[in-house]
Amino acid sequence: MKKQNEKLYTVLALCILAVLVYFAEKNLDAYNLRILNLGAIYVTLGVSLNLIYGFTGQFSLGHAGFMAIGAYVTTLLVLPPYYKEMIFILEPLVWPFTVMHSPFIVALLLSGLISALVAILVGLPVLRLKGDYLGIATLGFAEIVRIIANNIPQVTNGALGIKGIPEFSNLWWTVGVAVFTVYIIKGLINSSFGRALMAIRENEIAAEVIGVNLTYHKVMSFAVSAFFAGVAGGLFACLITTIDPRAFMFVMTFNILIVVVLGGLGSITGTIVAAFLFNFSLEYLRPIEAGFNIGPIVIPAIPGLRMVTFSALLLIVILYMKNGIMGGIEFSWKGLFRFIRKIFPNKKSSEGSAM
Repeated sequence: MKKQNEKLYTVLALCILAVLVYFAEKNLDAYNLRILNLGAIYVTLGVSLNLIYGFTGQFSLGHAGFMAIGAYVTTLLVLPPYYKEMIFILEPLVWPFTVMHSPFIVALLLSGLISALVAILVGLPVLRLKGDYLGIATLGFAEIVRIIANNIPQVTNGALGIKGIPEFSNLWWTVGVAVFTVYIIKGLINSSFGRALMAIRENEIAAEVIGVNLTYHKVMSFAVSAFFAGVAGGLFACLITTIDPRAFMFVMTFNILIVVVLGGLGSITGTIVAAFLFNFSLEYLRPIEAGFNIGPIVIPAIPGLRMVTFSALLLIVILYMKNGIMGGIEFSWKGLFRFIRKIFPNKKSSEGSAM
C-alpha cells in the first residue's frame, strides 16, 4: 500500500473520530463522558510509560510523580489570581504564583516542559540503575514529590488540596492530546532514535558496542515520557476540578502500569485498547458490590468485591495472554485490509484458484 493512501486513510479516520467526539459531547451524560475522558487520559499516560518501559526496557514507577508536577503547575497557572487568595487558607500563596495566569494550552505545555526538566535532572543519576533497583528509585521519587506537595502549603495548599479548578478538560482536549501522544511516540519508535531504544532494551552492552549513547537515549526517552505524563496530569486536574497529594499515591502509578501490562509491553495499539477497557471495567463492575444473585445463590453486598473481581480477571489475562490483549499485534492499514481480504475473499480470485 502506498504511503499517500495510508495518509489519506489516517485523515479520514481522524475525521470520523472527530465526528464521534462531537456526538459524544452532545449526547452522552456527565458520567459516561467522565469515563471516556479518563480513558483518553490513561491512553496518554500508558503510551508515555510504554516508551520508557516497553520500548527502552527501563522499569520506571515514577509516573505519578510527573503527573503530580503537571497537575499542580497547570492548576496554579489557570486559576485566576483573586481566587487563589480565597483558597490558600493554611499559608498565603507565595510570589510569583499569586500573579501568574495563563491560557489552558500554555499551562499544559509548561506542565509538560517542567516535568521533562525534572525528569532529566532525576534521570541522569537514577537511570544508571537497572531492573528492580530502578523501579524502587523512581517509586521513591514519586513519593518524594507527593510528600513535598503535602508539606509546602505556600504552593500546593498542603493536605487541603486545591478545589474549584476550572473544568477546561473535555473530550476534545483529552482525545486530542491522546492522538498527539500516539503520533509523537509512534514517530519516535519508527525512527533511528526508536531503534536505538529497542536495542538498549534487548542488550545494553551490544547497543553500546554499536555506538548507541546509553545515557543520552535513556534520559531523553525518560524526559519525553515525563513530558506527556505532566500534560496528562494537567488534563486530570482540570477534569476532576480538585487535587490533593493523596490523588498521586502509588495506586496511580499502579493503575498506569496495569494499562501497560494489560495492553502488552511495547504495544501502542494494545495500550490504547487497555486504557479504555481498564476504565470501563472498573466503573461497570461497581454494581456487584451491592450484591447479586446467581440462580438460587445469593451473593451479599461486599465492599471491595469490585476490585477483587477486577484483579482476578486481570490475573487470568496476564497468565493466558502474556503478550497483552492484542498479542503484540500493532494496527496498520496494510494489516487491516489484509485481514478484511481474509474474511471477505475476492470471488474472482477464489474462482480462478479453484479452476
